[in-house]
Amino acid sequence: MAWSTPPWVRRTFTLDPRSLAAFRIAIGSVVLADALLRGRDASLMLAPDGMFPLAALRDFFGDHWAWSLAFLVDATWWGVAVLVLEGVAGAGLAVGLCTRPATIAAWVAVVSIVRRTAPATNAGDEWLCCLLFWAMFLPLGAVWSVDAVRSRTAACAGVVSPAGIALVLQMAAVYLGAGLAKLNPTWLAGDAVARALSWHDHGTALGQAFSLHPLACRLLTWGVVALELAGPCLLVASGRPTLRGGLVAVFLAFHAAAAVLMSLGLFAYVGMAAWLAFIPGAWWGRAAGFDARAAAEAPLYRRLPAASAIAVVVVAGVAALSFLHENTHWRTRPLPRWLRAAVRATCLGQDWGMFGEVAPQRQWVYGRGTLADGRVIDVLRRGQPIEETLPAGGFSTLPNHRWHKIFWELPQPERRIFSPSIAAALARDWNRRHGKAEQLTELEIRAARLGDDPAPDTRQEVLLASWPARDARGRGNLERMLGAEPASD
Repeated sequence: MAWSTPPWVRRTFTLDPRSLAAFRIAIGSVVLADALLRGRDASLMLAPDGMFPLAALRDFFGDHWAWSLAFLVDATWWGVAVLVLEGVAGAGLAVGLCTRPATIAAWVAVVSIVRRTAPATNAGDEWLCCLLFWAMFLPLGAVWSVDAVRSRTAACAGVVSPAGIALVLQMAAVYLGAGLAKLNPTWLAGDAVARALSWHDHGTALGQAFSLHPLACRLLTWGVVALELAGPCLLVASGRPTLRGGLVAVFLAFHAAAAVLMSLGLFAYVGMAAWLAFIPGAWWGRAAGFDARAAAEAPLYRRLPAASAIAVVVVAGVAALSFLHENTHWRTRPLPRWLRAAVRATCLGQDWGMFGEVAPQRQWVYGRGTLADGRVIDVLRRGQPIEETLPAGGFSTLPNHRWHKIFWELPQPERRIFSPSIAAALARDWNRRHGKAEQLTELEIRAARLGDDPAPDTRQEVLLASWPARDARGRGNLERMLGAEPASD
């Protein structure tokens, strides 16, 4: 059924079915890749005796609105089953087989795994959850899909719907939130990118090399702030094909550069997939598999079923309130209980202040393990010789970004609830994989930093976790905060 919309709404919020198909293929591939990559650490992160016990996760979330299929059964096989569901749903989404059910299953599975591994979650995972939610209400399988081949129906030339509008606004919210968080002296002075690209922050080897060029880093710092503030405005204010296509190209390049220069997990790839949904229809030309004449004769705008449309509008309102809370003075007060419950239930939190503050410091983490044969190794770096000060490669030498995220944020008080289980799980996993002479007898996970205070090159260190558990007399006290015990090199 056709419905009338103002011209500016058509220009801004029309989503071409071929662009939605490209988005579907890319986002499904990301979901599938995520499931496969998480399989590497399934025994550590999804097991009852792993890094994140369910009791600790429930205390961490604090309410039952943070649901997860993976919470239903406390067993490794069940966690792996949810991970398999994520992979199967991602594959179905990518090829467009039972597209809507596959999208729903992907959203449920991704939210479930993200919450089951909450201490290893970053903004890319949360963004993926948001995109999949709005995708459930979009015609992603209209073209270039198994569903389209089976149905043999002509796709419409463009789609305007509440879900499409929500998807556009969601994209704008991500970048606007990130840009607003960067309006501080660190970014405005041009220092932030050089600091963030250090491999003792979030940089890769290429990022570390780029950080050694001050002028380029300063220009890039200002460029990132300008892009994140201007991009959302241009996305919402204009639907002209040339401008929209140029915006897509710029942000694809932006995320590609981020993927190469920084350790960000899924974030850069989710961003590249998301922008494919906004490719102007005119840019596709006569792409294979799309009947332009039939599309021109089909209804240009389609109405969602009334119940779905109402649900999208209501939930979009919840997301909008969450965005206002995270980006105004309202942030200093807790969300009303009903709104917090709605945000948790839909997984549509809108805190996008990534890299808002980038401190002038070098920080790292190491796992000092003592073996039965007397050797001292770094358990976090697969048994390499221990380097207690500025380990070569910094965070980039940890097994993967999930580990980077865990130990980057473990010093935070609310995360320390996981310290005992993380140390015990790592020790158990090491001993399971090594012989008698290489059994761990003791493990200490420590975080350290070199900063400007109280004096340059003064090392501050804290014990994050230990195994076996320390005694009641306080040996290896886990309550010491980062910086509480300065020790000069």
